[in-house]
Amino acid sequence: KDDGQEYAQVIKMLGNGRLEAFCFDGKTRQCHIRGKMMKKVWINKDDIVLISLRNFQDGKADVIHKYNPDEIMELKAKNHLPNKGQLNNKNDDSDDDDEVAFTFD
Repeated sequence: KDDGQEYAQVIKMLGNGRLEAFCFDGKTRQCHIRGKMMKKVWINKDDIVLISLRNFQDGKADVIHKYNPDEIMELKAKNHLPNKGQLNNKNDDSDDDDEVAFTFD
């Protein structure tokens, strides 16, 4: 990780080579997957990626690398990443707490 780069976790895929990611500096950014990675590296929700920050747009960034599980474990061992599994707990998609009641006539 160099200056102008940040680790992030993918929150949501937006389509058309774009995604929403939660960065370790506490911000949520819209990211663009660079052309070299398109159709070669498949990025999914909850993946850990390295993004390049744009100095002219703070809310946008570019994905430059996707980490595999071995690299993630190594980053956690070096304390570059938090040790807990889910980095962004506010966007849990679990609907376990919701109760839906249907009445049929």
